[in-house]
Amino acid sequence: MPHKTFFAFILPSLIAMVLFIALPIVSVVVQSFYVEHSRVLVEVENCQPFGGCTKEVRVDSAATAALKKEQPLGQFNGFGTYLNRGHLAVAEIGQIISTSKGFGDAVARIYNLPFYKALAFTLVFCFVVTPLAMALGFAIALGVNALPKIVKGPTIFFSLLPMIITPLVGSLILFWMINPQGIIGATIQHIFNDPTLSLRASPALTWASLLFYGVWTNAPFSFVVFYAGLQTVPGDTLESAMIDGASRWERIRYVIIPHLAPLATFVALVQLMDNFRVFEPIVGFSAEANATSLSWLIYNDLSGDTQLFGSAGATSVLTIAGVIVLLMPVLVRTWREFNRKVI
Repeated sequence: MPHKTFFAFILPSLIAMVLFIALPIVSVVVQSFYVEHSRVLVEVENCQPFGGCTKEVRVDSAATAALKKEQPLGQFNGFGTYLNRGHLAVAEIGQIISTSKGFGDAVARIYNLPFYKALAFTLVFCFVVTPLAMALGFAIALGVNALPKIVKGPTIFFSLLPMIITPLVGSLILFWMINPQGIIGATIQHIFNDPTLSLRASPALTWASLLFYGVWTNAPFSFVVFYAGLQTVPGDTLESAMIDGASRWERIRYVIIPHLAPLATFVALVQLMDNFRVFEPIVGFSAEANATSLSWLIYNDLSGDTQLFGSAGATSVLTIAGVIVLLMPVLVRTWREFNRKVI
């Protein structure tokens, strides 16, 4: 394809990427170096007719508004936001390491810091949900592919329901089900004969519920991709394996899995990125007390009465850096395989 034609094809996408991806990221990076202006306080004398005069400290609204108008981005803070207690907490970690009573005590105290608590759940969600969802989706694809044609359509439809439902609605549905009055919560109470048992009562059970929800909602995407890939497996190769006496498991292991390996890399990339931005389940489950994520920290900074744009920007930049680090091994492997094929 001539260069001019190729450029004409990709120009709309390039413009959209610059407007809706590149420029917002630059804006977030710039905003992360600023903090909100403090309110301008003035000391005024308040005199009562019979009570004398007292001095009070009040907010000077006019001066505060003028300051915000003069410096709309806020007060320059450099990397201070990145290093404060709400983010990397460099000073706090140094103090914890110097005063901790052991490795376990240091880990527990670091975990209590808001950023690292959110990072811990985010990483656990990524590395637990992604492989389990891929394995479940692959198993469903294998099962559906072996079904008679008459039942394949309805089975595919019901398998895709978790992906069709809006994530927030899906999390609310599961949240209602695990409530003590819900079908899952009431069943668990009946099995363990404990009317006070609640899945929301402990961090471990809350995490387990969120991870279960993550696998349930991510598996359909893996199923769709792997099922499409199964339609491209060479029939001659499978027939040759059957003639040679290969069992079903051996055909899956030595024929199907190698054939779908590139698709598995693609699925892993997409789901790692999605799972690193986990947010809806935490809001839907009202699980903030036991589980938070990096995306939830951004939402929390922007949803209060005072919107902390600098703090949200710093968390966003750290989240982007985390996604890049997380995907780097997969991207390097994909690049090496591509170069090997070219050579």
